[in-house]
Amino acid sequence: MSTLSVHGLTRRVDLFTLRLFLTVVEEGQIRRAAIRENIAASAATKRIQDLEEIAGVQLFERNPNGAVPSAAGEVLARHLRLLFENLEDMRRELGEFSEGVRGHVAVGTTGAVLIQYLAREIGEFSRSFPLVELELKQDANTNLLRAVVSGDVDVAVYIVSPEIDEEPLDSLPYRIDRLVALVPRGHRLGEQSDVAFADLIREPFIAMHPNTTLMSDVNRAARALGQAVQPKFTVNGAEEARSLVEAGLGVTIVPECMVPVEASTRYSVLQLAEPWATRSVRIGTRRGKAVTAAARALIRQLTEQPEAAASEGGRPVGDGSR
Repeated sequence: MSTLSVHGLTRRVDLFTLRLFLTVVEEGQIRRAAIRENIAASAATKRIQDLEEIAGVQLFERNPNGAVPSAAGEVLARHLRLLFENLEDMRRELGEFSEGVRGHVAVGTTGAVLIQYLAREIGEFSRSFPLVELELKQDANTNLLRAVVSGDVDVAVYIVSPEIDEEPLDSLPYRIDRLVALVPRGHRLGEQSDVAFADLIREPFIAMHPNTTLMSDVNRAARALGQAVQPKFTVNGAEEARSLVEAGLGVTIVPECMVPVEASTRYSVLQLAEPWATRSVRIGTRRGKAVTAAARALIRQLTEQPEAAASEGGRPVGDGSR
């Protein structure tokens, strides 16, 4: 048998033969593979034999029941699956150029990010790209990574936190999310422009749902002080927490963008003087996986918004970096 070379492989083997090889692997028998690929069994056998000759190794172990890939055959099959997956991605993307940007994009994010940023921008994207079907999946911040890696979502918009391992992601900066403290108007802490968390936690505290990234940050900060958060009230979101502060029932921490622009006469907004109060929101896709033209169009629109945190670094999504 001859020695395998990339040059010889690409010149002497056509894609149909490589597809036939994979079909034999899947069917475990040349005859069944030939039927599936609509080719005579004798012609299929000849193509497989020629492929083995070019490869210089035996690709199948023959037995009375059929053909089982050898160790070399398993290696070839693994690479061919990736090859045909990439060819399908290429076909789909080229088709999008001729047909206009279309397709389906599943976006995973948290409720807070959806309310604060994404709802308006996704609405603008849908008007600009009416042929793209968007699917929104809301989940806990820590679940978004698994959703991207498993393929349940194409794009995740997540808050960077110690619980998030970004290694499996290609990502780009999207927004800077700042946390602020709200205290009732006339409260002793309201006379200053910022407040330390150690001072705030001594007051009756209005907490939000414990599964949120915000409360994870708050609980972590409390543990660092040797304390535990013991909320006076627990509510579902920032609007409810703000209402209780307005009623003078305690203090809270909320994302700055969730505070209405118009000044309230019933509470004061203080900067939270803690490093963890400045949080990065990023857009992530599965590392090394090329994204579709539709997903690229969405990511481009999100990152080109005037408020986007373009000053941050990151590995560009969909560039195939590893």
